[in-house]
Amino acid sequence: MTLGNINDIATFVSVVRAGSFTVAARQLGLTRSAVGKGIARLEERLAMRLLNRTPRSLSLTDDGQHYYDRCTQVLDELEETELSMAARRETPNGVLRISLPPGLGHKHVLPVLQTFLKSWPSVSAEVSFTDRFVDLIEEGVDIAIRIGDRQPDSRLIARMIAEQRLPTCASPDYLAARGVPRTPADLVDHECLFFLSGGRAQPWKFNDALTPRFTGESRLQMDSAEALLAAAIKGLGAIHLPAYLVNEDIRAGRLVRILDTYDPPSDPIRIVYPSRRHLSPKVRVFIDLLAENWGEDSPWERDTPPR
Repeated sequence: MTLGNINDIATFVSVVRAGSFTVAARQLGLTRSAVGKGIARLEERLAMRLLNRTPRSLSLTDDGQHYYDRCTQVLDELEETELSMAARRETPNGVLRISLPPGLGHKHVLPVLQTFLKSWPSVSAEVSFTDRFVDLIEEGVDIAIRIGDRQPDSRLIARMIAEQRLPTCASPDYLAARGVPRTPADLVDHECLFFLSGGRAQPWKFNDALTPRFTGESRLQMDSAEALLAAAIKGLGAIHLPAYLVNEDIRAGRLVRILDTYDPPSDPIRIVYPSRRHLSPKVRVFIDLLAENWGEDSPWERDTPPR
């Protein structure tokens, strides 16, 4: 691909984004005639019409839409490469704003952030611990970690970095006193500690055709996963919480896994950030550090207790 071809492609993309030859010409610092000739060269080289033109409107043909989609992808990748090279020469600085789920954030993201801040003294951090769905663009957040299905948003990049498993467990003392449930249906005879979200108890999910979701009666419901964990360790009942919260206590013998053959499928854990074209060094370096520290096996899954 020659430089002239790239210039014509950039001109074409600018015209589509501006919706006008005249506006695009002004943005590019060219004459309207030069812009028109660039589009004509492109259409002649491709042997297809890319734009429908009328005195008052401009629109893409079907071929033009396909070509535009591919061209923007190529130009974005070129821009990302240049930004990546520039980031290698730049020192992370400024305020890094992060939104984290409370349990995962406290136990497994803060240690990485501590290392990051020690390495880059010109960076400060503002961290929000919330399960609320945060609009990164509107609220000026640089990075969020989200669990579950990806929410479509063309302004954001989502990178999967781990998985969330949901084991069910209880303390040895509780199980000795109340017995061990063999199927999810047996939970109706047990004390179950439910997590509250938005004022509602969140159902337990199982890979079981008879009881895919369990929402039995509960004498204790709380909106703090850490409080539920502490209550379970004290023998108040069974819990159904992420492995990143309970695995340490299972390894230490404070909790025992139950119903493990009915564990639901894992949910993806993703790090989400605004479009790569606006990615600053502080964001890029922190994302890379988190991915490097977590690696292929997340910290909480290393030395995972046997099923």
